[in-house]
Amino acid sequence: MRTPASTYRLQIRPGFTLQDAADTVEYLHNLGVDWVYLSPILTAEKGSDHGYDVTDPSKVDPDRGGPEGLAALSRAARDAGMGVLVDIVPNHVGVASPHQNPWWWSLLKEGRQSPYAEAFDVDWDFAGGRVRLPVLGSDDDLDKLEVRDGELRYYDHRFPLAEGSYTAGDDPRDVHARQHYELIGWRRADYDLNYRRFFAVNTLAGIKVEVPRVFDEAHAEVLRWFREGLADGLRIDHPDGLADPEGYLRRLREATGGAYLLIEKILEPGEELPASFECEGTTGYDALADVDRLFVDAEAQKALDQLDGRLRGGEPADYEDMIRGTKRRITDGILHSEMLRLGRLLSARSAPEPEVAADAISEIIAAFPVYRTYLPEGADILREACALAIRRRPDLGSAVRDLEPLLLDAGSPLAIRFQQTSGMVMAKGVEDTAFFRYTRLGTLTEVGADPTEFAVDPEEFHRRMALRESRLPLSMTTLSTHDTKRSEDTRARISAISEFTSEWERALGRFQELAPLPDGPLASLLWQAIAGAWPADRDRLQMYATKAAREAGNSTDWLDPNAAFEEKLAAAVDSAFDNPKVRAELDAFVALLEPYGASNSLSAKLVQLTMPGIPDVYQGSEFWDRSLTDPDNRRPVDFAERRRALAAIDAGERPASAGEDAAKLLVTSRALRLRRDRPELFAGYAPVAATGAAGGHLVAFSRGSDAGAGGAITLATRLPRRLQQAGGWRDTAVTLPATMTDELTGTSFGPGSVDVAEVLRAYPVALLVPAK
Repeated sequence: MRTPASTYRLQIRPGFTLQDAADTVEYLHNLGVDWVYLSPILTAEKGSDHGYDVTDPSKVDPDRGGPEGLAALSRAARDAGMGVLVDIVPNHVGVASPHQNPWWWSLLKEGRQSPYAEAFDVDWDFAGGRVRLPVLGSDDDLDKLEVRDGELRYYDHRFPLAEGSYTAGDDPRDVHARQHYELIGWRRADYDLNYRRFFAVNTLAGIKVEVPRVFDEAHAEVLRWFREGLADGLRIDHPDGLADPEGYLRRLREATGGAYLLIEKILEPGEELPASFECEGTTGYDALADVDRLFVDAEAQKALDQLDGRLRGGEPADYEDMIRGTKRRITDGILHSEMLRLGRLLSARSAPEPEVAADAISEIIAAFPVYRTYLPEGADILREACALAIRRRPDLGSAVRDLEPLLLDAGSPLAIRFQQTSGMVMAKGVEDTAFFRYTRLGTLTEVGADPTEFAVDPEEFHRRMALRESRLPLSMTTLSTHDTKRSEDTRARISAISEFTSEWERALGRFQELAPLPDGPLASLLWQAIAGAWPADRDRLQMYATKAAREAGNSTDWLDPNAAFEEKLAAAVDSAFDNPKVRAELDAFVALLEPYGASNSLSAKLVQLTMPGIPDVYQGSEFWDRSLTDPDNRRPVDFAERRRALAAIDAGERPASAGEDAAKLLVTSRALRLRRDRPELFAGYAPVAATGAAGGHLVAFSRGSDAGAGGAITLATRLPRRLQQAGGWRDTAVTLPATMTDELTGTSFGPGSVDVAEVLRAYPVALLVPAK
C-alpha cells in the first residue's frame, strides 16, 4: 500500500477546478506536500461549492473540470512524485433538483418499480406507498401546481410524471394524486417524512450501499480511478450513516486493491476505532482537540467558569445537562421523523405505543456518550445509555427495558437503523447546537472535542502521542478543515484569552455596555469570534453571527427567526465597524492577544506537522488564516501570493517576527519538506525533557526510532504570556544527543545541554535535525 507523508486539502468547485488544481501542483510540491487531497469531485448539484450533494456518481463533475481535469491533476501529481487522495460520499446523494439526479428521478417516476428503488432508504408502507417530499410552502400550495412540458411543476421545482398519469386538461392536483410521490409542506419534514436523510437535510437522501448492486453502481467511477492510476487513496465521508460501516470498508478495500483509506469518524475522548475497520484511521479531529488544549491555560478554568455563570445569571452551564436537552430538542424536532420510523419497526405485539417508543428511543440516544455503536462492539455503551435513560426518565423505564434487548440484536432492522440514527442526533444536538451554547472558551467547542476537557498538559499530551504512534501511525492529523467552526489561527488567538481572563471580562463587559445583546453566552461567543478573526469584513462577521445564533437556538433559530433579536445582533456586529468606542476597545484587546496568539499558532502548527500521524494542511493555511465556520472557511486562496513568498524564503529571506505570514509559511514548508524527504527522522516518538524554571512552557519531543534517538526534535512554546510574566526561559534547557541544526534558522546547537532561550531566540518554535 502506498501511503502519504502529508496531504494538502483543496476545495474543488466551479471557481477552482481540477485544472486549476493541476496548475497548483508545482507550488504544493515546493511547499513539501506529498499528496494532493481533493474535496468531492463527482457530479454534484449545480452551483454547489462543496460537492457533498452528488447527483450523478457515474462521472466526474464537468463543472469541476470533468474527467479531463482529473487526468490533468493526476498527471501533474505523478510527474511531481505526488499521490492523490479523494473525498467520496457513500451515505447520500443530492436530490434538491430531481431532474439532475437520474436515480432520484427514476424513483419518483416509477416508485417501487424503479430499478433504483432498492438504492434509497424509503419506508414504502408509510404514507400510502409514496415518497413524501417537503417542498411546499404549505399543504395549501397544491393549488399552485401546474403541468408543463410533461412534468409537474411547483414554481422552479420540477418533478416527473408516472406513465399514463396525465391527460391534457387534467387538474394538476389530480395528476399529483396519481404520482409515486407526495408533495407536502416543508414544516412536515420534522415528523412526516419516510426517507432517510443526511442529518436533517431534506435535499440529501440516504442510499443503501450495503446492497451489492448499489455499491457497484455508486462506485464504478471511483474504482476506475484506481484501475487507471488516477488516485491512490480515499477519504470516506460520514461512514457512521451506513448500515454496515465495517462491511463497506472491507469491500471498498478489496475493490480498490488495498488502497489507503481514511474515514470521517469523530472519536469521543477514550473511544477507539473498531479494530475490524479496514482503514488507516480518521480525518484528524481527535488530533486537533489534543493539540488545541496544549495551548490553553488550565488556571483560567475557574475564572472563565465564573464569568460564564454571571453571563447566565447564576451558575455556569452544566454541559451534560445541556447536551441532554439539545439532543432532545433534535429528536423531538427536526429529526422526529427518524424517531417515529424507528418506532414503526417495533412488533405491534410487544411494542409500546409509537409516540412512547419514539420518546424512549430519543431518551436512549440522548444518553449516548459516543456517535454510535458497531454491534456487537459497543454493547456495554448501549446498556449504560439505557440505564441512564431510565434514571433520567423513570416513567419510561418499562419502554426502555423492552427496547434494550431489541436494540442489542445486531442483525435486527431496528438495531441497524438505531445505529445509523444516533450519530445524526449527536451531530445536530452537540456539534451544531450545544457547541454554540457552551461558550466559556471557543477553542474548546470544535468538531471532535469534548469541551469539558479544558486543557492538556505536556505529560498527558506525550502519553496520547505515544498511543497514536503505536496504534494509528497512518491516521490523519489536522488543525483546520472545511468543517471546523473556527480555523486554527482563529482558535490560537482565542486560546490566548485563557491567559487574559480579567482583561477579557472587562472587554466583554464594555462591548455589552456599548452594543448590548440580550443573550450573554452568545455575546461571549460572538466577541471571542470577532477578536479571533479580526480584522475581518463586515459581511463575514454578520453571516457568522446569524448562523451561530440560529444554531444555538436560544434567542432565534432557523425555522422561526426572531427579527427583533437578530436586529440587535446585527447592530452588535456593526458596532465593531461603526462605533468608535467599540472599535477602539476591540483593537486594543486584539493587540493584547496578537503576539501570544501568533506564538500559539506557530507552536500548534509545528506540533501538528511533526507529531505522529499523517499531517494535513487545509488550503491556504500555510499563511495566517483567521476563518470562521463554513462557508467562511471555503473562501478562495491566493496561491500566486504564496508562491512568491515561498520563493523569497527559499532565496534566503527570513521573517523578522513570528507575526508575519511568512513565519507560518516557513514553519509549514520546512516541516513538510522534512517529513517527505527524510522519513527516517519520523519513525518513533519520545518526550524530550526540559530542566529549569520554565520547563512547563516547553513542548518538546523527538521522532527517532530508538526511544527518540536519531530523530527530528520539535520544540514549541506554550502559555507564552505567563512565560513572559515569569521572566522568560531563564535557566530552562534541553539536552541534545548530537549537533543539531534548526531547519527554520539554520543555526546549529549541541551536543549536550542547550539553553532553550538560545534555540528559540528568533521564533517560538524550532525544528532540530541531526546531520545526515
